[in-house]
Amino acid sequence: MHADIQQTKDKVLEKADLIQRLNAELGKAIIGQEEMISRLLIGLLTGGHVLLEGVPGLAKTTAITALSKALSVGFQRIQFTPDLLPADLVGTMIYAPADGTFKTRKGPIFSNLILADEINRAPSKVQSALLEAMQERQVTIGDETFPLEKPFLVLATQNPIEQEGTYPLPEAQVDRFMLKVKITYPKPEEERKVLDMALDDAARPVQKVLTPQDIFDMQDVVRMIYIDDQVKDYIVSVVRATREPAEFKLAKVAPLIDFGASPRATIFLGVGARANAFLNGRAYVTPQDVKDVAYDILRHRVVLTYEAEAEEMTSEDIIREILAAVPVP
Repeated sequence: MHADIQQTKDKVLEKADLIQRLNAELGKAIIGQEEMISRLLIGLLTGGHVLLEGVPGLAKTTAITALSKALSVGFQRIQFTPDLLPADLVGTMIYAPADGTFKTRKGPIFSNLILADEINRAPSKVQSALLEAMQERQVTIGDETFPLEKPFLVLATQNPIEQEGTYPLPEAQVDRFMLKVKITYPKPEEERKVLDMALDDAARPVQKVLTPQDIFDMQDVVRMIYIDDQVKDYIVSVVRATREPAEFKLAKVAPLIDFGASPRATIFLGVGARANAFLNGRAYVTPQDVKDVAYDILRHRVVLTYEAEAEEMTSEDIIREILAAVPVP
């Protein structure tokens, strides 16, 4: 096993230059927000969809657009609005009077990188139209099913649901996102740099530095990263603690959880921890890798009770309690 890890380590170091080049290009458009960038990269490395939540003006759309410019892949930005229809997303059948037949007109979902901007401003029918594309990587129009070209990644932005004109996303839709990342305000020194860049018009154009094959090669290396059985058991225990907190001496937490995380969370914790190890230049996963991605993978999968809301407890508070209670190997 040691020889296998060393071989994987060599491959991780070999691909490190690609990540450095990508980060350098993203740095031309984004100052700070390291966590948001790393989560976008984890989504890219694992093929997992990412949901970014934050108030307007925190560079969510800018970051996704910059990522699309750095990749030699197809890109579509879809602005979600209350009057958006499912056909506007996936396409529809158009009648051709010349020959009396119906022809398929594909929608903007047929691309590699999809920016679903302000996704929670569209009604649930539009969200449902995304489900097949996000889960099955295919779209059905009429009686015909069309596969989506790889890589396929949905990167969505969302305003906090307290804002006017927003709809809560259906749970089935939210669960399709591997990561839900909460974006916070930049640090004072970062905001000063943003101001200087804007006043001096110093933003530089982002260049394409990665091809689809580069993405596939890095994804192959991520799948090779070693996860010890003890770390796998730790992942299972963390997810089980969201369903059966009493088993982990979390009796106070039990009344606060309505539904725990599904097995999809277990899978995403494993692949997300692998990608985090890759970004840190390691060929093996540590429990800290699991902790690093746990909040973004679990926060939208732990459904709280009314009691938790009354006590002003958040899913992050619950996850913090769980990570503190579950024994680390």
